[in-house]
Amino acid sequence: MKKIFFLMLSVFSINAFAQLPLPSVRFKDGLKIYLNDDSTRYIKGTGLAQIWFRYNDNNPGSTIFGTPKKETFDVGLRRVRYQTLAQVTSRVFFYAQFGINSQNSLSARKSQLFFHDVTAEYNVHKNYLVLGGGLSGWNGTARYTSSSVASILCMDLPIVEETTNDVSDQFVRRLGVYAKGKISGFDYRLSVANPFPVQTTTTIPGGGAVAALPATGTNTAYYSPKAPELNYQGYFMWQFLEKESNQVPYMTGSYLGKKRVFNIGSGFQYQKNAMWYRNATLDTVSTPLTQFGADLFLDYYLNKEKQTAITAYAAFLNYDFGPNYLRNAAIMNTANGTSGPATSFNGSGNGLPLVGTGQVIYTQAAYLFKKDLLKKQGTLQPYASAIYAKYQKLKDPMLVYNVGVNWIMSGQNSKISLDYQSRPIFNTDANGDLRETKSARRGMVVLQYQVAF
Repeated sequence: MKKIFFLMLSVFSINAFAQLPLPSVRFKDGLKIYLNDDSTRYIKGTGLAQIWFRYNDNNPGSTIFGTPKKETFDVGLRRVRYQTLAQVTSRVFFYAQFGINSQNSLSARKSQLFFHDVTAEYNVHKNYLVLGGGLSGWNGTARYTSSSVASILCMDLPIVEETTNDVSDQFVRRLGVYAKGKISGFDYRLSVANPFPVQTTTTIPGGGAVAALPATGTNTAYYSPKAPELNYQGYFMWQFLEKESNQVPYMTGSYLGKKRVFNIGSGFQYQKNAMWYRNATLDTVSTPLTQFGADLFLDYYLNKEKQTAITAYAAFLNYDFGPNYLRNAAIMNTANGTSGPATSFNGSGNGLPLVGTGQVIYTQAAYLFKKDLLKKQGTLQPYASAIYAKYQKLKDPMLVYNVGVNWIMSGQNSKISLDYQSRPIFNTDANGDLRETKSARRGMVVLQYQVAF
């Protein structure tokens, strides 16, 4: 009897579910499942992989597990990401992103997937005011403090705008609350968040553990290990032409000839007592982390049918981490040690002094050829970018430049980027000053394949 009962129940259940309307499923810009008839409620999934094939002229004195290496060829996973977006009701939106970053042959094996973002938000009034919270990247200072990784203009992000990456945040995300909105052409975001204590990060990408205040030396700031104060950020922009979406925090690098966008923006970041240093009398002094930025962004199609376009971005950034703060960074470092008298201040592999107290000008520009330049094989988008920084600790300006070309085969869904970077090498001179060794610049060539859906 029990078997007959369960069989009848199963048949009834199948028949009942067969009478229910099935959700509409579409595959455009990701997998999207619509939950109602007018397509205003949905669940969307996207994915991305960026694979690097790289040659690097290593910094002087670089070693791999003690073996001197003048150059490195490697293959790495720069990013693997998955996103879920859900418009739950007309006012409630959910967003999550997880994945891995920067795994090459020198990384720890079996890299763990981790959440980058998990947020829920409520639209208070007509997108004029939206309130949300969770683990998020609603950052301030400049446009590319929150970058969209799928639509990067150049081969990689301007990490110079991600100043606290994995020091007091989780890959530029923090746990906190935020407000965002659009009022005519005005777009704004504000956030208040709990920074992660510096003790809970084991490494900075390519730069080793977070440096501690040394027992000797004065007038050089480091991140403070004291309980962190709240972090405040904001970014405000006026959109003169077409409007950009602010559904998620990450800003587009290139619309590939589909929009005309011109924005001017400005932002900030502030955290009380984030840094500390010893003064001339050897007293320990706490000091805030303060950042201000101003930028402009132009992405302008010249011919909408042919999708030719120009893209340009420029930012002025003022960073104050306390006196003489300077941080080296190396993306997927190509070496893991140094030895010998030739070792430079840059450290191993592809490291360079990227972020510090001082002023930065960052620029990028590109031209997109007509969409069928290569017939069915897509088109090309040559680009160039430069970082020019005057940091307090360096006696010479720091200049890094990149030139490259994107082969746009199928929009951002299938793209190959070929990039060359030139970086400076800094050494301590006889007076104890950090100066660039002009003859020692190093280069790096990367071929990246991006696939996204």
